[in-house]
Amino acid sequence: MLFRSLTRFGLAAALAVSAASAALAQDPDRIFDKSTVWRPLTPNDKLVVYGIDDPAVTGVACWYTQPEKGGIKGTLGLAEDVSDISLACRQTGPVQFKQNNLKQGEVVFSERRSLIFKSMQIVRGCDAARNTLIYMVYSDKVIQGSPKNSTSAVPLAPWGTEPAAKCSDFVK
Repeated sequence: MLFRSLTRFGLAAALAVSAASAALAQDPDRIFDKSTVWRPLTPNDKLVVYGIDDPAVTGVACWYTQPEKGGIKGTLGLAEDVSDISLACRQTGPVQFKQNNLKQGEVVFSERRSLIFKSMQIVRGCDAARNTLIYMVYSDKVIQGSPKNSTSAVPLAPWGTEPAAKCSDFVK
């Protein structure tokens, strides 16, 4: 009976993570990778760099590096990737907010990191006093969280003749 309840909970959690991922269906651009552990007959373990654009803020992009397991489990998609993810975000053009009332801590990008329980999320906030967008990447589990995280800041600056946007006007 207990096993059946835990199984239902696990399936419900997996469906919730899948629904959240589908809502943020932006595919990151794979920029490059670097092998870190050589494996003779299966793919190597790698560090992979990905790039994404903020879907709600034009002119801001983020790059994150994450480890990807090779070997048989990694090839079959059964390996749980570790939570060590680094993040760097920059202004890449004039900043324009696509909508009003963005929320502090709103998810910009989300990706599953294991079969069921672990996900990686990039969230955004606004430091109104410094007119800076703050991005944080973290990995979490449904049952046990992970304190590993990385933060990047994007001070909003004028671009060409365009004045600097004020994040406080768009984030509540």
